[in-house]
Amino acid sequence: MPKVDHPHITNDPAICGGSAVIHGTRFPVRSVATYVLQHGCTPEELVAKFPHLILAQIYDALAYYYDNREDIDREIVENHEEYVRNNALLNH
Repeated sequence: MPKVDHPHITNDPAICGGSAVIHGTRFPVRSVATYVLQHGCTPEELVAKFPHLILAQIYDALAYYYDNREDIDREIVENHEEYVRNNALLNH
């Protein structure tokens, strides 16, 4: 499958640990996927909730999610509060 460009998505090791985020923000693709796919928010509701975002960014984040589903799903699990808390306890 050819690599698809996602103009609204960036990966920068200095931002959110290198996770895919909406360009110019610190808003992770995993958060878009969680709000839309797990919590049932529509892209329009997300833009209303986070007015610094635009619909094109939300839809590109969703497309990026589907193009990189395995990686983003892993990030969702790894950044889930309970997972983070349990790993913090194990590492102390």
